[in-house]
Amino acid sequence: MSLGVKGEYWLRDLGEIIQLLEHKWKIRTCKSLNGGTEAFVAEVTKEDGGKAILKLTMPHVEGNSVFEQEIVALKITDGDGYVRLLKYDMDHRAVLLEKLGLPLKDVGYSMETQIEIICSTLKKSWAKPIPKDHKLQSSKDIINWFSNFIPEIWAELNSPCSRQLIDKALVFLESRLSNSSKETSVLVHGDAHSGNILQDMTESQPSFKLIDPDGLVAEPAYDLGVLMREWLDGLTNNPLENGRKRCLLLSEITGVNTQAIWEWGFIQSISTGLFLIKIGQKEMGLQMLKVAKDWSKV
Repeated sequence: MSLGVKGEYWLRDLGEIIQLLEHKWKIRTCKSLNGGTEAFVAEVTKEDGGKAILKLTMPHVEGNSVFEQEIVALKITDGDGYVRLLKYDMDHRAVLLEKLGLPLKDVGYSMETQIEIICSTLKKSWAKPIPKDHKLQSSKDIINWFSNFIPEIWAELNSPCSRQLIDKALVFLESRLSNSSKETSVLVHGDAHSGNILQDMTESQPSFKLIDPDGLVAEPAYDLGVLMREWLDGLTNNPLENGRKRCLLLSEITGVNTQAIWEWGFIQSISTGLFLIKIGQKEMGLQMLKVAKDWSKV
């Protein structure tokens, strides 16, 4: 709906494209899967009888991941920490991926254990060497994008929070820009929450892999900022104290500077809160902005 005519055309042609890919990749679609926000996802059977996942990404929406960058990130990690890429089709924005198990959020672990699992999985991708000709967005690109996106969407939504919060986010973005460098930049996922990390069923011990990477090159704190905004219900009561506790936990697990984590957590809360309001999830978006308001007192 938010894409207008482009979205209508994508839905109209979806069945035809699925048939085309079934023929091209010698797969058979079994059932569509729920829970995705920007793609059609289905379980498929391969020619050898094994299972895989077909993902057809809808046309780009400002604020969502860039398909081409996702492909680069999956190639760099090659199944280590991220889901393994089996095939891809750039023209139809389609990928065939290894089949994973349940999302971490549905396994039954505590928030603290989930955070430890996500961080240990992220460390695998942070350690990956990045090709010099990678063409991924850099810290400067990302920060410039946030600096434009946040005030623009805030104005578009008729100011759902105070201008002071927007200005604070812009100050923190300036801070992250002045602290960024190629030497400290790594491959970051960009949206590593507990719904984007799934069980690896090929391992005997509990193991997980990340899906749907944004494919960005930035400081590790960027990924941890996402975890600052997650488990929102756990932040709503006494946001400042619980936010500080989480920031310290993330720093202890990863060794990343607390100030960098805090600043990215605030930026993520503002940008995601506004984005949620834009796509119709107003209640959650306002709740996230309310947490950010309490955090702004620091």
